[in-house]
Amino acid sequence: MVTKRAELLVHQLDIAWALFEYHLDGLDDEAALWEPAPHAWNVRLGADGHWVADWADSEPDPVPAMTAGWLMWHMGYWWTTTLGHCFGDGAPEREEIVWPGDAAAAAEWLRGLKDAWREGLLGLTDAELDSGDRVANLPWGQGQTMAGVAGWLIVELTKNVSEVGYVRILRAAS
Repeated sequence: MVTKRAELLVHQLDIAWALFEYHLDGLDDEAALWEPAPHAWNVRLGADGHWVADWADSEPDPVPAMTAGWLMWHMGYWWTTTLGHCFGDGAPEREEIVWPGDAAAAAEWLRGLKDAWREGLLGLTDAELDSGDRVANLPWGQGQTMAGVAGWLIVELTKNVSEVGYVRILRAAS
């Protein structure tokens, strides 16, 4: 039986996702890789044929502008990691989580992560939502409950979705 709290979390997820689908409409490779500033984080084709995301272990000052492609990779990174720890046997290292290579494939990747997360949430009891067991090994889950991490994920998704939308607005205005 689905709990009301799980239904509420999924409802909020669905609202954030609907905004993302709006921003995904018409997002092609050129728009995904467009750099809004001279110093921008992007995803770049590496010598091995895999797309590598720009990264720094400590946040640079100033924080670089980000491309829609980088933001999509970032969403895939934290979602893959969170899913792996909460509903799997762990997660790959950040360097192993790569951008799929084009905007359409990235959108499908993220849709799959969303669907898996949604399904996982709907299978949780209130006791599991109140527990920290599933999030104990998640790098950003210490001291949190599953419900707290699910709430964080929705906020992070909403933030990243609005950033993708803003990059698209800047590109259209330039």
